[in-house]
Amino acid sequence: MKTIETGFDLNLLRVLVALGGSRSVTRAADALDMSQSGFSTALARLRQQFGDALFVRTPLGMEPTPRARRMIQTAQQVLDQVQDGILEQPVFDPATARTEFRLAMADVAEIVFMPRLLRHLEQHAPQVRVSCGPMPPDALPAAMESGAVDLALGYFPDLGAQAFFQQRLYTHTYACMMRRGHPLAGKRLTEAAYAAAGHAVVSSPARSNLLFEQFLQRRGIERRIVLSTPHHVSLPAIVEETDLLATIPLATGARFARLGTVELMPLPFKPPSFLVQQHWHRLYHHDPRSLWLRGCIAALFNDATDEWVGIEAELYGREMRRRRA
Repeated sequence: MKTIETGFDLNLLRVLVALGGSRSVTRAADALDMSQSGFSTALARLRQQFGDALFVRTPLGMEPTPRARRMIQTAQQVLDQVQDGILEQPVFDPATARTEFRLAMADVAEIVFMPRLLRHLEQHAPQVRVSCGPMPPDALPAAMESGAVDLALGYFPDLGAQAFFQQRLYTHTYACMMRRGHPLAGKRLTEAAYAAAGHAVVSSPARSNLLFEQFLQRRGIERRIVLSTPHHVSLPAIVEETDLLATIPLATGARFARLGTVELMPLPFKPPSFLVQQHWHRLYHHDPRSLWLRGCIAALFNDATDEWVGIEAELYGREMRRRRA
């Protein structure tokens, strides 16, 4: 790799370009906000550095020598590249951007985040694409560092290292889903009945699932698991046709309940809560593209826009909401 001679002052390129454009020491000095004597000293340094007069006084002004003409062209290119590639503040224009935002989230989070986010992007970033999906916890940090993943959305307690930033969006919890007309529907669900019933559980990379499993272990509750599946999206069809119960994040359950074939019941205990956050690598903390996306997420998903507050209060009472706040 070639290096610039350490004795050369790159500021002298500005002197060269200014005089080449104006052909006048006075006007060139004014353009650079320099005194005329200071400019003349800088010009003298250039001449000494290259052993060439560089500029010669003529009736038409300070005329560049052949070497100076070649230098001026190159110097202007260098200054333009420095301005555009280093000094110019990068910007992200969502209205014209053609990019793909890559999001790491479980399918349970997609159900909550994607409809509202895509509606927003349709209006404000119509040419942007989105890809999302789950990723093993051990692979996620490297993917975010490399830029293969822009944001991780949901519950990711493993991303607490100094290499990552996180922003809380809201706090969430769980509910029990069963079919309409289930033998337990309309009754107070007890821990014994909950444990004895058949359950459909999701085994996926979602860390919120592990959080709930650990909670049950601490309470000594052992469910009768009939089905284990890696997908949340199949649960409504399964629960609708069986007497199985499914314990899932409240927001996802609320979405499923809107279909009209399943309903939500409070769990027979105060369920754990977890933080729903957005995570990003510190390498992209000041990146305009990342900043814009994070701003959208924060504006769309927060305590003020938490549409599940009322459902949680109906299931567990407002006391639990106050306890978590």
